[in-house]
Amino acid sequence: MKRRDVLKNIGLGVGLMGMGNIPSILAAEADNSFKGKINHSVCRWCYQFIPLEEFAQACSRIGISAIDLLKPSEWETVEKYGLVCSMATDDFASITNGFNDPANHEHLQNSYKGLIKKASEHKVKNVICFSGNRNGMDEETGIQNCVKGLTPLLEYAEGLEVNLVMELLNSKVDHPDYMCDHTEWGVKLAQRLNKPNFKLLYDIYHMQIMEGDVIRTIRENHEYINHYHTGGVPGRNEINDSQELNYPAIMQAIYDTGFDGYVAQEFIPTYDDKLSALKEGIQICDI
Repeated sequence: MKRRDVLKNIGLGVGLMGMGNIPSILAAEADNSFKGKINHSVCRWCYQFIPLEEFAQACSRIGISAIDLLKPSEWETVEKYGLVCSMATDDFASITNGFNDPANHEHLQNSYKGLIKKASEHKVKNVICFSGNRNGMDEETGIQNCVKGLTPLLEYAEGLEVNLVMELLNSKVDHPDYMCDHTEWGVKLAQRLNKPNFKLLYDIYHMQIMEGDVIRTIRENHEYINHYHTGGVPGRNEINDSQELNYPAIMQAIYDTGFDGYVAQEFIPTYDDKLSALKEGIQICDI
């Protein structure tokens, strides 16, 4: 199941079979045993079947300190439980219609300014953005258009101490035609922008599908990355031995770069106890 498909089903009761497992997590003692090398987060959309307030409580018990991809209306709910929004979004943020198309610039700039201002007021440091689909556009034109569209926003956001973070997504399986589908393209854009508050979201699942060579790529490009997502390959499910990525080794490589941002779990849980799958993922990454 893809992120956009889950978001379409919010409020429709999809996945409610996991609800019966929530009370056991909430009743458990908070887990304070993590080693502190990795700052743990989780993407909200993977657990939309759990009411946000209960999910925030469960995350706090598990030992997670942040939640990814929350809208402004959701920030105060998680803040009540000592959590932060580690990556902000809102309804207007589109994977397919992004900054590589000048026709989108006015709308995106106006919308993002509002989100950036709200993020600054809540001390939310990161706001997600997307390149958009190619639609026949060549790579260089896409970079030029993104520079034009993003530069005014980055100048605005810099004064408010907010980062704009473009996600690297695969165009092979989940997001056909998406332009920012290789680390090299994202790094070129970052270099062309030359703004300290433009960074990349390196999604390990997506980049394993597109290019592999994950650890070397992270080591060579870590200065342009300020956020990571996980997910098992193939299938985008649990990150245990059922899939091909060696997550402890990847986490060690990330830690060795001096990274102090968040690693967010973004897999679709298949266990009957969905929150136990989440806790397992955190434990695997807690090197």
